[in-house]
Amino acid sequence: MPSYAHGRLLDVFNEYVLIGGMPAVVADYVEHQDPGGLTNLYESLMVSYTDDAAKYARNSTMFQHIRHAIETAPLEAGKRIKFQGFGNSSYRSREMGEALRTLERAMLLYLLYPVTGTELPLLPDKRKSPRLLFLDTGLVNYYAGLQEQYIGISDLGGIYRGRLAEHIVGQQLMAMDSKQHRKPLFWVREKAGASAELDFIHLYKGLPIPVEVKSGKSGTLRSLHEYMRRVDFDLAVRLYAGGISLETVTTRYGKTFRLLNLPYFLCGQLDAYLDWAEPIPLY
Repeated sequence: MPSYAHGRLLDVFNEYVLIGGMPAVVADYVEHQDPGGLTNLYESLMVSYTDDAAKYARNSTMFQHIRHAIETAPLEAGKRIKFQGFGNSSYRSREMGEALRTLERAMLLYLLYPVTGTELPLLPDKRKSPRLLFLDTGLVNYYAGLQEQYIGISDLGGIYRGRLAEHIVGQQLMAMDSKQHRKPLFWVREKAGASAELDFIHLYKGLPIPVEVKSGKSGTLRSLHEYMRRVDFDLAVRLYAGGISLETVTTRYGKTFRLLNLPYFLCGQLDAYLDWAEPIPLY
């Protein structure tokens, strides 16, 4: 890919992440090219979602829980959350768990649970804290006050401590698996003094391919190295602001694997690039 094309595509992708994908918002932006003029549309959407919360609630107390969840969820997007005290509230785990799961059934947000194993079938551990994905990144940017940070930005990883980059990748991976109604997974190793968390696991031809969303040198991807020493194939993926490349990496444990580096905007074409790189089983 020519460097000028990479730069232009990255700019357009960042613009898409800023605005989001709600049809009315996109139509207005295409016509006026003014992110600041979208305020009323974002507000109208959130008011509509909040008003609709009444139909999901069995009583006024549950309505308050659901409304709090809707209003707070954009600010927690991309994070691992706890139900207890969600959104700096005094609500209990049972109350917020019910509210958030209700909104997930309404497809306003999604709760992604981690796995701890590396072999199929991968079973999400619902005893652990989930990561929250919200309906739309444009709404997240608006309610979190992040829009100004996009001015002149070259790497999404620099916004919101990398959470927006992880959020949009999560949405793209979920869209890829929409026919299977399968939510993205992520991997954790929670051990005192040796914890690790890998951003996503993408199932490809029976292999749980790790996907890390980070810039920086390949040798600094500690959680990825930790995961790769446990699997019996040789390919991992890193999504970042850089170009397309395939490099050989050696972990500190001495295992060698290949790292497929792709720009954020190619996440939706991940399977095609995995076909090209062709993971090799090591058994």
